Amino acid sequence: MSESIEYPALYLKRGEDARLRAGHLWVFSNEIDVARSPLGAFAPGDVAAIVDHRGKPIGIGYVNPKSLIAARLVVRGLAHPFDRSLIVHRLNIALALREQLYAEPYYRLAYGESDGLPGLVLDRFGDVVVGQITTAGMERQKEAITDAIVKVLSPRQLWWKNDAGIRAMEQLPEYADLGYGEYGGEVVAKEGGLEFGVDPVGGQKTGWFYDQRENRDELARFVTGKRVLDMFSYLGGWGIRAAAYGAREVDCVDASAGAVEATLRNIERNGLANRVNALRADAFDHLKALREARERYDVVILDPPAFIKRRKDFKEGSLAYRRLNELGMQVLARDGILVTCSCSHHMPRQALLDGVQQGARHLDRQVQMLVSLQQGPDHPVHPAIPETDYLKGYILRVLPA
Repeated sequence: MSESIEYPALYLKRGEDARLRAGHLWVFSNEIDVARSPLGAFAPGDVAAIVDHRGKPIGIGYVNPKSLIAARLVVRGLAHPFDRSLIVHRLNIALALREQLYAEPYYRLAYGESDGLPGLVLDRFGDVVVGQITTAGMERQKEAITDAIVKVLSPRQLWWKNDAGIRAMEQLPEYADLGYGEYGGEVVAKEGGLEFGVDPVGGQKTGWFYDQRENRDELARFVTGKRVLDMFSYLGGWGIRAAAYGAREVDCVDASAGAVEATLRNIERNGLANRVNALRADAFDHLKALREARERYDVVILDPPAFIKRRKDFKEGSLAYRRLNELGMQVLARDGILVTCSCSHHMPRQALLDGVQQGARHLDRQVQMLVSLQQGPDHPVHPAIPETDYLKGYILRVLPA
């Protein structure tokens, strides 16, 4: 090993460096030469030099011996340490892209591996930042990350929404609290000329789903003068935007009482109470009730949570997507528009479309795929890391057979 390496070495087995050299950042536990670098010698979050079987350095990363993904590469080569200065640099690069994309500071600022910060997500709401750390390595860097965010953005508040279930896989505790700044003041997401109140502690994920923003932009062409159903509405992002584009009537439906109350506040905030309603109901039960009542909508929007969280759940989850889309089509008016989405990484894009097509044939309908949807550019896809490409969807026209 070169004397220039300041970190303990994590050796890979012969041939296990190919994926890293192709651009991926993950090292699985079975790829490590534990005879030369026992995983037990590392504590969760320790920084290490990742080297191939010949001792040639690939770069610097962090280790968690208790996780299936035992290490994540952060820096290629050994020229730059993994410290506050590196995080500041990565945040500035990420910020440059978002400032080019958006006129106002409302976006996903950092998207994990795609922005060179594996295990870290940051959403920006004007002068408020909401962050989520999902790995022990990034948890160890929490103070440096906080300092870097303050240096780059000077936010009023930084909230940590570290309550994602994935933290359990890294043996990390779940919590949500204020990491910087003082309590008080409202957190608001701005999108499409509208404002949405956001709860950085009690809300889903980091409070808002910026990944669907450009997809919601597409509604402008389809909803004017229409009756719209927004299922799994959360804070009313799809439905309220549909009303702002001229929908004559919108129903937002969510199973969470808190989400429905927040949606009602957002409806009032944007002056759309005369055209938008929000109600609490289970999605499948509500769609069945609408079908039985022969209710019909011109546009049905289905944006559910992930039904397939693990690869082994694919069969059951894909069936749930098909059932949901069938129910959605059954409450569509003739020549209606179906917007359907999946945020399950393990649900291939084509499989989602195949399920819609199978459901359509079962109902003796035909579909035309009009627009293919994906996550917004503030969630950039890393070409070498398929896991960063998770959101897919379609805008479809549904016709009688």
